[in-house]
Formats: sequence, structure tokens, C-alpha cells
Amino acid sequence: MNKPTIGILGCGWLGLPLAESLYKEGFTVKGTTTSAEKISDLEKKGITPFLISLSENKVKGNISEFLKDLSILVINIPPKLRGENKENYVSKMQHLNSALENSAIEKVIFASSTAVYGNIDGEVTEETVPEPNTESGIQLIASENVFKDNSELLTTVIRFGGLINAKRHPITMLVKRKELFNGDSPVNLIHLNDCISIVKAIIKNNWWNTTINAVYPDHPQKKEYYSEIALKKNLPLPNYIGNDKNLNKKVVISSVLNAKQFVFSTPLNKDV
Repeated sequence: MNKPTIGILGCGWLGLPLAESLYKEGFTVKGTTTSAEKISDLEKKGITPFLISLSENKVKGNISEFLKDLSILVINIPPKLRGENKENYVSKMQHLNSALENSAIEKVIFASSTAVYGNIDGEVTEETVPEPNTESGIQLIASENVFKDNSELLTTVIRFGGLINAKRHPITMLVKRKELFNGDSPVNLIHLNDCISIVKAIIKNNWWNTTINAVYPDHPQKKEYYSEIALKKNLPLPNYIGNDKNLNKKVVISSVLNAKQFVFSTPLNKDV
């Protein structure tokens, strides 16, 4: 049986290694970038490249050709809401959804974030009603619903925890702050390796029309964990001075992943 053709909309930190991994397993992969300089790099990695960008007003690029013959689309474009050039992320996703309605795509994976839960105290599951308290969280939950509400699509949403690997880790920013709070709170993180494995598991096992909390099942306290990583990276210890709020959000691993006995491969203190 032929493997489905998969489109990766956004070949960045997660999208590019995901596309490479799928290609190595025999999938036909199309990928997008907003940089013309990256086209040749995608081609060298076996990915059929497309120069496509989304804006609040339109989709720029040959989106119809990119979507053509795709069985599954992975949407991996994070909102840009920091600094002066903030955007209406929801409008971008609505334009994309309109393009999907003119295609034959039936299955979508939307990369979201546990930021949609806000600062809820205690254990958080997929059944927990989101209470986003940041612009990113607010726009992400609205964008999730753009695709969930499209009755023509089988949409699976992955709410990733904090994303880490050897080149990306919160500790690099935390050690620059003079005062940190809530060191007793649990971390909710996930390594790039496990992000890729979860996406591939969804595709291979047909886990559609569901929402998945993608976090590593261990939740050490922030002060303990980030101090360990700082020592490992020869960085100053983070300066936690107390707890100003009762922020003990612990995002519980997905019920889907638990039921399917998904095995995480990379502990939070490895390969970072």
C-alpha cells in the first residue's frame, strides 16, 4: 500500500526535521518556507519545496499546487505576537482554511500550545476548559477552532508544552533575568525528538479528530530542573527568589497517548 503524501506547512524548528524523518521512512513530502534561500536546502533533503507565506490579508504563493495530491497537512506556523510587528494570527488561519476548502485534503494536524490553558492551577487534561491569558494563547485557541469547525476535515490538535533540544532551551533566557518566581512550580516541556514521534504516530495510527497534550510525563520543579540544566551548560544558576502566585499548572500527558502506550524517548535532561 502506498504511503500518503504529506505536506508540512512551515519547515522550521519542528517542521524541517519532521519532514526529513518522514521522507527517510518512505513518505512523499512537500514542504513550505518563506525564504527563497531555503528552497535548495529542502530539495537536497528530498522535500518538494514551495515558497509560501501567510498574511492577515492573503496566502502568497502557489498554495493550490502545494495542496494538490496531499492526503495529510501538518500546520506548523507559530503566531508572531512579540515586538512591534504583531499579527492577526487567526486571520492567517482563516485564509488557509479557505484554501483547504478548495482542495481535496481531509486530514489536518494543527500544532498548538499548552499556552491555551493559561495559568490554571493543578492538573490539566484535554478535558480542561482553556483559559488563555496571553495574546498567543487567545489566538491559538481561536485558530484551533477554525479547523475543528470545518466539517470537511478530520483535525487533530497537538498542544505542545515548552519545546526543547540542544539548540533551544528556556534556560538561556532565564539566566538573564535578575529575579524569578514560582521555582516550586512544575515544568511542562517536551523534546524535539518526542514532538516528531508524536506527529508520526498520529499519521501512522490514524488518531484523528482529537486533541493531544504533548508534554513529557515527568514534571520536576522549575528551580530544581533549571538549576540542573544550567550546571550542565556551564551557565549561572537561575535566581529564584520566591513564589508570588499559586501557579502549579501540570499538563497531564494525553489520554490518547496513554491509551496507545506511547513511549517517550528523550528525558528532559538529555540531549539539551
